[in-house]
Amino acid sequence: MSQLQALFLNISLKRGPERSNTSALLEKAGAWLQKENVAVEEVRIADYRILPGMEPDMGDGDEWPSIRSKVMKADILLIGTPVWIGERSSLSTLLLERLYASSGETNEKGQGIYYNKTAGVVVTGNEDGAKNAAKPILYALQHIGFTVPPNVDAYWVGEAGPGPSYIEAGQNSEFTKKNTKMMAYNLIHFSRMLRETPIPAEGNTE
Repeated sequence: MSQLQALFLNISLKRGPERSNTSALLEKAGAWLQKENVAVEEVRIADYRILPGMEPDMGDGDEWPSIRSKVMKADILLIGTPVWIGERSSLSTLLLERLYASSGETNEKGQGIYYNKTAGVVVTGNEDGAKNAAKPILYALQHIGFTVPPNVDAYWVGEAGPGPSYIEAGQNSEFTKKNTKMMAYNLIHFSRMLRETPIPAEGNTE
């Protein structure tokens, strides 16, 4: 079996090279994936000019097509979002809409182009809201064809109100460590299963 490919889409509002708490947690997940010989690449969405719209290429300098090509090569898609005002990043809607714009395309079996790819989400923030942020992302991903294994939402949130961020707090939450490892391995397990036994075309093609 060829090497699995994982793509991390970081929807932090921070542009590189500024340190991102979301990126720090993605790196923890990446370490588990790389331990199992999965190739990992992280893309920070804020660093690209991605235009709103419902076409695979919106023209006028739209940089989404280059990211879309990375999505299509990946076996695992992991989205990382911070929590702001108890919600996922504003960039999450832009990202999901651009993914959705290609969901009507089909593979060689006539299935949606995201079939046989797995997906998960990591969340960081200084207040409660991690599950609220993860829910719409995971729903949207499975709706457009990604396979969402069990327990593929890992998160860290600090105390309510101002306080230390994930990096400042030392990144040593045992709960977060446990769930990040579980998420990574479930993504790997399901990706390997889908490589060996892809979803049959019967019943899910036009």
